[in-house]
Amino acid sequence: MDGMSNLARRVDGLDYAEPRIEPRVWLPAEAPLAMPRQAIDAPAAERRPSTQPANIALRRALIFGGAFLLSFLAFLTPARIYAEDGFSGLEVLALSLFCALIFPISCWFCSALAGFVLQQVRDGTDELQFRPAVRRPTVRTALLMPLYNEDAEAAFGRLSKIERSIAELGASSAFDIFVLSDTTKAAVADDEWDQFQTFRLTSHGRAYYRRRSENTERKAGNISEWVQRFGAAYSHMIILDADSIMSGETILHLVDAMERKPDIGLIQTTPTIVHGETLYQRTQQFGVRMFGRVAAAGLAWWSGAEASYWGHNAIVRVRAFAECCGLPILPGRKPFGGHVMSHDVVEASLLRRGGWGVHITAALGGSFEETPPSLLTFMSRDRRWCQGNMQHVQLLAAPGLHWMSRLQMVIGLMAYLASPLWFLSLLTGLVIQFQTAPKLEEIATLHGWRTIVLPRHDGYALIFMTVLTWVLLFGPKLLGATLVASRPDERRAFGGGFAIAKGMVLEMLTSMVMAPIMMVSHTRMVIQILSGKDAGWSTQQREPGKLTWAEACAFHAWELRAGMAFAAALLARPDLTFVFSPIVIPLLGAPALSILTSRPDVGAWFRGLGFMLTPEELGAPAVAVRRRRPLRRPFTPITVSFNPAPEDEPGLALHDLTLVAARAEVAERA
Repeated sequence: MDGMSNLARRVDGLDYAEPRIEPRVWLPAEAPLAMPRQAIDAPAAERRPSTQPANIALRRALIFGGAFLLSFLAFLTPARIYAEDGFSGLEVLALSLFCALIFPISCWFCSALAGFVLQQVRDGTDELQFRPAVRRPTVRTALLMPLYNEDAEAAFGRLSKIERSIAELGASSAFDIFVLSDTTKAAVADDEWDQFQTFRLTSHGRAYYRRRSENTERKAGNISEWVQRFGAAYSHMIILDADSIMSGETILHLVDAMERKPDIGLIQTTPTIVHGETLYQRTQQFGVRMFGRVAAAGLAWWSGAEASYWGHNAIVRVRAFAECCGLPILPGRKPFGGHVMSHDVVEASLLRRGGWGVHITAALGGSFEETPPSLLTFMSRDRRWCQGNMQHVQLLAAPGLHWMSRLQMVIGLMAYLASPLWFLSLLTGLVIQFQTAPKLEEIATLHGWRTIVLPRHDGYALIFMTVLTWVLLFGPKLLGATLVASRPDERRAFGGGFAIAKGMVLEMLTSMVMAPIMMVSHTRMVIQILSGKDAGWSTQQREPGKLTWAEACAFHAWELRAGMAFAAALLARPDLTFVFSPIVIPLLGAPALSILTSRPDVGAWFRGLGFMLTPEELGAPAVAVRRRRPLRRPFTPITVSFNPAPEDEPGLALHDLTLVAARAEVAERA
């Protein structure tokens, strides 16, 4: 076969610098399915998903009503301070920025609080009512892994874990695996083909591969091209990323839920992070594993059938996707116009507009992903996401969209717009403080920082506002840790109460230090996008690499400038040092922090000291299991006719049954 002969030539030391002309494919016969491009102004379907909770309006009233109340309580203190001498223009701006920032924080706290209560009351179950034991699939499902210049060995290694997990349940015949390559580098494509040949020969089910010659519409175009060519042969598709891992049980639970609830269009799982090596990865891994469950449970509770979609580790009904999710081309020039970049939220909105339910579930474990190895690589990826989310401004007023779908887009926007708002709020507060011009004797007093900010008799009000703000910011994390600590099995899985406490403290400190850096970085992204700079489509770096001081300083130039500007202001007002030092010090230390957190040896050192350990690292099962009893009988194979490869690849035209001998030979050699 061409793939095997290529492997031999590679052993001889030859390197291919030019892309190959001939396509490399191993595909079944096509089963076309129409996927028309949707109009932005199309009307909404009249049907309402039956999976929408009956009391969804009450749930949302509790979340948003509680958030409004908390925001109002936090708002009273600064409003009272500014009102003493009448409101100036800057003070009105400061209060407006405060409201714009405190309300989303309050919403997130209320959502996490709801998730905490639900986890205690329902013990992890939700409206989708996953069965205690996985059942036999009666339909065909495709597992799709798009690749774009990825480490082929690592990607196929993750795919092998998924395939083996399905095979252990005897369900391989119900699933077909498609590797959908958009790779542009010839050497990487060679590796993909070689890895695919090994994977295909050793897998228990059917596996296919194709590489597109043109990367139209990026990942969204990759998936839609598959739907239009092969979608009619499958009831569902499970979308994976190159760093995704999902357990067989989780996949079967998802398929079962889709079969039982025919008006669900999409179910999004809540992945946890694994395989963290650097300190940055370990911080993200511990935080998501410890705190993410209450956040996800709360979000699922009030989102109902109008939830969001994160683009991977989710199951999608193929017919619904083809019917609703042909993405429109946005008017205007890049970066706002053109093909939709953050396609996942838009696809969820279009599914709901078409009358299909879109759900998030926190009730299933066994869904994993990896995270970039450093702050720099995360920000580089974030730049593309920021541009994609800002594109959604054009869709917020689109007719037919459910108001919750619009809110999901606003949440995505605020993930980035909150940073320039925070930055502007700091600048506004600093200017206001300069206008107060404190007397020298006030600066010299022990509690001068307090007397400058507000009269002494309002000290208790300031303390109340400060405590409330910190509770809103860190409450979701405290709730997540409390949930784990309150359950003996989970507490032991994390290494005990002391391990949880010290891991939580380190994670919170690291998050606090990184927050100002992310603030300036997101502000830079927004400014660049507004100035017309396109993010492009770059390969994601998933493996740790050595970061030099020159690279770190160049990347964090904006943070360094902002830190020096704030530091210069504090020279004129040293009394504000206590308030602004948590902002200034991380900004000035951004290059050092990036280098420190990007090193695997630093991450290993903290791991050796017992900081931020997760159950998977401590020997707990790598897959969270819901099944409480074994399957009663093995799965019945689904009869599917095999279709040979195209005629231009005669060396690949093998019947599935002939692979048995090849697999046995490979296993024997292994």
